[in-house]
Amino acid sequence: MLQYAIETVMAPVLRLYEDTLSNLAEAVELPPVPRTIFVVHGVATIGGSAVSDGEAWHGEANAMLAPGVGGVTVWRFELAPEGAGDAPLLAVGIRSQLKLATRLDTLRAGELLMRGDSVAFPPGGCAYLHRHQGPGIRCLIEGGIRIDTDGRSTSYGPGGAWYESGTAPVFAQAAADRPSRFIRVLILPRTLLGKSSIEYVNEDDKAKPKSQQYRVFVDTPIARDPAD
Repeated sequence: MLQYAIETVMAPVLRLYEDTLSNLAEAVELPPVPRTIFVVHGVATIGGSAVSDGEAWHGEANAMLAPGVGGVTVWRFELAPEGAGDAPLLAVGIRSQLKLATRLDTLRAGELLMRGDSVAFPPGGCAYLHRHQGPGIRCLIEGGIRIDTDGRSTSYGPGGAWYESGTAPVFAQAAADRPSRFIRVLILPRTLLGKSSIEYVNEDDKAKPKSQQYRVFVDTPIARDPAD
């Protein structure tokens, strides 16, 4: 039986923002929370490092975010204490939208890590019925995908975001006519550092060839309490 933290009243919240900064936007300061920022298009300077299309940055301390010459669009995943206020970026030349936020009631007890990666499928690829050992948010960057879980099916196009608890089994079916890929941030037990988090539900599926391919951007320990 899976063991989860007994204290769920103060479960943290994982949230995803889409921030678009024009080339005229001034640098903005990000407060200290565990976060992964994925650059969708353009170039940004984050915490003093240049980050380009298809790359990601991770940090927990205060950090400055500034657009490159042509502006930038980023997906900003943050793990915040429950009750923390909304955190859009408010400045001239910036458009900031909360895409999804969810309380992480299914976190396992013990030390944690934040993993940011991408999952890519060829046309018609699928992920067999599975779970993960921790909750997370996904956002589709290209193609199309159908997610079957909890007795319902939902289809997503580019920019569509969804949450998976890690406890409910999920089947994923990618679009038949084009490659598909999503960006994902998971909060996992620290014992999974460098290890896969997937658990297949059906024994027969474990030995089948898998069509999905992974690219890990971030896999790093974080504080249990985002307020620490």
